[in-house]
Amino acid sequence: MKIPARTRIKMCGLTREKDVEAGVEAGLDALGFIFYRKSPRNVDPDFVRSVVAKMPPFTDCVGVFVNRRREEVEEIVEYCGLSHAQLHGSEDPKYCERIERFVSPCRVVKAFRVSEESTREEFDPYAKVIHGYLLDTYVKGNAGGTGETFDWSIIKRLNLQRPMILAGGLDPGNIEEALKQVQPFGVDVNSGVEIEPGIKDHAKLFEFVSKVRASPQVKSS
Repeated sequence: MKIPARTRIKMCGLTREKDVEAGVEAGLDALGFIFYRKSPRNVDPDFVRSVVAKMPPFTDCVGVFVNRRREEVEEIVEYCGLSHAQLHGSEDPKYCERIERFVSPCRVVKAFRVSEESTREEFDPYAKVIHGYLLDTYVKGNAGGTGETFDWSIIKRLNLQRPMILAGGLDPGNIEEALKQVQPFGVDVNSGVEIEPGIKDHAKLFEFVSKVRASPQVKSS
């Protein structure tokens, strides 16, 4: 399937309704909510359910999970009405496939922490059971949301077979260069548009979105 050459934008780590409203106003394609108790951006399913119920059409809501029991992920996805599950732990292909097949409608995005040691063999087993890869920065002992970039040149040698979402330290200052080098299907921003963890800077958000929308896009992958 040919993918339209328009970079999708997701903002993650939402904890306040006013930031959700700003994301909708900015024209984001997706909003992310973290269900991970160790994260300073962890949210309660009741909050997310109430927010999703007010969401306008064509805006996706994504749940972020780290090594959570599959049954709990399924329950939260269905209770909140999420469209995607973004998995940041060691979830294997069978785990991902189970959510894709039996939680409707829900698509799985599998996150990988990228380093110089990353190889295509890590990604290939997931290609037929998920809808996309999210590439974050590898930091030992950290499941994601590091606020640090990685060497984007690594991506080319991975030769990924599913749509790719770029994450890891993106902000209004580096997003144009990231798009130029990587040409991803989508980008995921979090700490790069924050005042502090879970509190979004609306001016930075609108600047980030404006730069993505204005950037020349040759292709998406």
